[in-house]
Amino acid sequence: MPRSRATPKTPDPSPATATLLQRIEAARDELRPSERQAADYVLQHPNEVIDLSFAELATRAGVSQPTIARFCNALGFSGLREFKLRLAKSLATGLPYIHHDVNAQDSSAEVGAKVFDRAIAALVTVRNHLDPSSLTRAVEALCTARRIEFYGVGNSGIVAMDAQHKFFRLGVPTAALSDTHVQAMSASLLEPGDVLVAISGSGRTRDVIRSVEIGREAGATAIGLTVPGSPLARACDISLNVDVPEDPDVYAPMTSRLAHLAVLDVLAVSVALARGPELVAQLRRSKAVLQEKRTPES
Repeated sequence: MPRSRATPKTPDPSPATATLLQRIEAARDELRPSERQAADYVLQHPNEVIDLSFAELATRAGVSQPTIARFCNALGFSGLREFKLRLAKSLATGLPYIHHDVNAQDSSAEVGAKVFDRAIAALVTVRNHLDPSSLTRAVEALCTARRIEFYGVGNSGIVAMDAQHKFFRLGVPTAALSDTHVQAMSASLLEPGDVLVAISGSGRTRDVIRSVEIGREAGATAIGLTVPGSPLARACDISLNVDVPEDPDVYAPMTSRLAHLAVLDVLAVSVALARGPELVAQLRRSKAVLQEKRTPES
């Protein structure tokens, strides 16, 4: 007697809610083992699947043709043709989705594709969810800041250093602090008109949260680059939400740092534009000085 099962609960098929690959991932655990094998092949090789016939896809996935048909039906499609059309449309949105971790069996090309796709997906996700009003408030605070300090620990401490490098060229006194004791002491010396920017991929680092509280008590404005709804986000005056789920893969770099760097680029460029023509001459002088450090072009 055939094994009964519940129909997989797939998300709304609208591209606005999820890509097809995200739907497959969501339904994967409810599929039969052979259908799950087909799902895994599609998740690993989505671009190839578009050009494969029924027989070719079955052979490469290591399953039967009826299994491919059942896999398509389980996802709500009438057959492979409709499935491939929807897959092609989903891939055309330009938002890659990575299911499989990097592993020791991957070739260098496969590792490169996975790392780049994960980074691209993270950046696109943050771009699409960055709140314009919060961004505007952050830029306004930074434009009028008497002093700007960037706080982060570990990986976020490196991002804070990059932010300080971007902003000191704008003619505002800046500092990047990754030692939590120094953060707390410096925060206590801030004044109204100063801005501190706290960076955290988790939003739960106690010492950074405490430094934010100390800085706000001293009168500074606190901007957070962190997970929405996190303790750090709630502790800040302005929260720029960077919600990038970290891949548990131990080989892969933290994608949240790329998202934080991109948001800080947006802030730096926005502040530079808002500061107007007087800043342009200053930036030109800075670039001219750097030319002296370079050898002539051959």
